[in-house]
Amino acid sequence: MQDILKNYIDGQWLLSPGGKTFANENPARKGEILNYAQASEPEEITLAVDAASAAFLNWKTFPVEERQRLVGEFLRLLAQAKDELAVAVSKENGKTLTEARAEVDSALLEGGYHQRQISAFAGNAVRNDKCSLAWEDYHPLGVVGIISPWNYPVNVMCRKTLPALLTGNTIVFKPASFTPWSAVMMARLFEKAGFPAGVFNCVTGMGSSVGNALIADSRIKAISFTGSTAVGKKILSAAGANLVRTQLELGGKNAMIVMNDADLDGAVDATVKAGFGCAGQWCTSTSRVLLQRDIAGAYLEKLAERCRAIRIGDPLDSAVDMGPVAGPGQFKTITTAIERAQRDGAQMLCGDAAAQSGGYFIKPTVFTGVTPDMAIFSEEIFGPVLAVCEFDTLPEALDLTNNSVYGLSSAIFTRDLTNAQRYIDAIDTGMAHVNIHSGFKIPEMPFGGWKESGFGLPENSRSGLEFFVNRKAVYWKGI
Repeated sequence: MQDILKNYIDGQWLLSPGGKTFANENPARKGEILNYAQASEPEEITLAVDAASAAFLNWKTFPVEERQRLVGEFLRLLAQAKDELAVAVSKENGKTLTEARAEVDSALLEGGYHQRQISAFAGNAVRNDKCSLAWEDYHPLGVVGIISPWNYPVNVMCRKTLPALLTGNTIVFKPASFTPWSAVMMARLFEKAGFPAGVFNCVTGMGSSVGNALIADSRIKAISFTGSTAVGKKILSAAGANLVRTQLELGGKNAMIVMNDADLDGAVDATVKAGFGCAGQWCTSTSRVLLQRDIAGAYLEKLAERCRAIRIGDPLDSAVDMGPVAGPGQFKTITTAIERAQRDGAQMLCGDAAAQSGGYFIKPTVFTGVTPDMAIFSEEIFGPVLAVCEFDTLPEALDLTNNSVYGLSSAIFTRDLTNAQRYIDAIDTGMAHVNIHSGFKIPEMPFGGWKESGFGLPENSRSGLEFFVNRKAVYWKGI
């Protein structure tokens, strides 16, 4: 019998009183149930917020050094659990074991950065002729809600949770329903690290039930969410009723521009990495490729060869390059988009559903002859599907790239310094890459999008901590 994953509330592991659970399916093996998670009710969110509210009164008084110590212990345990956690992520998410291990490494890198930078995190101090000194105090918000995505269940959760804890907040964490196993494993690490009861709470369930209850609770002071733009808009609207601070990292339709002076091999490498890594299921993946016309043929020949060489199968197999998409819903959405692109007149260079019938596999898929009026050009697919179109001049390419409701990430490949700077100045995205793939990031830089790709302060960088604090201006005149 498969394990039943419990909620973690106020330092206790609890079954849902309603007794309802949902199955956690292995996307590489249809019908294989890994375990069952609690299909929690809104009342359990209330219990978790009760616990987090009570714990906040004490947690906010902890010295920064003690919070750093506890986060450091969590990171040490996370490093120890890397291989076990990577297997769980790979089994329930579908990304390869190599990709899952890299995700844990990224969480450790970003978590270590936040743990260090909290020491220097303080407000500005100035002198003024009307007062002896003025400075800015930072104070934790209180109880914050963290709603994390299924595509990076470890990395994104840490990117949100650790800055919140370091700044003195308590947490109610609602993981994605596709990835409850890794979430519960992370909760165990927080428990083992020695965080006081109620500081970190984890409640699994559906967004329509426990997610909505979390947002609606008036005691929640902030919501940090990563997911679709459609859901993000609903969260923003609901949170506004209580003036709840929101941090939303949403959808994208990220483009890579390839100029005729580019290193084509480097550009193709970047396309394969960002377009088909994690089966194309990451927020900053490349989903549109814009080719200067005179190099399009050479680029596409190289890309098609690389796509055909990608080995698809069980993500736990070290010989496999790409696993399945995350489940039946993802599979249907992506294959429907592929079928529509064909009806709209785009030409399939390579791709379609993979031969393995035992899981939700989709081959790396590339469409050429894409025009801006096609759905595949503008709509987020969130899978291993690339839309390719051609252009003559850089201004034309920039217009095509910016012709999107999204503005998360982008990239250009060129050897021309002037063109690189023109791209940086003109691109309407929160992240811009020159001769590097659209998914690259470091924790010192803000992670967030423009337009319908994000709202509120971005994650990482200094803003990753600033989101979780209130500011107090203090004016002091000599006593």
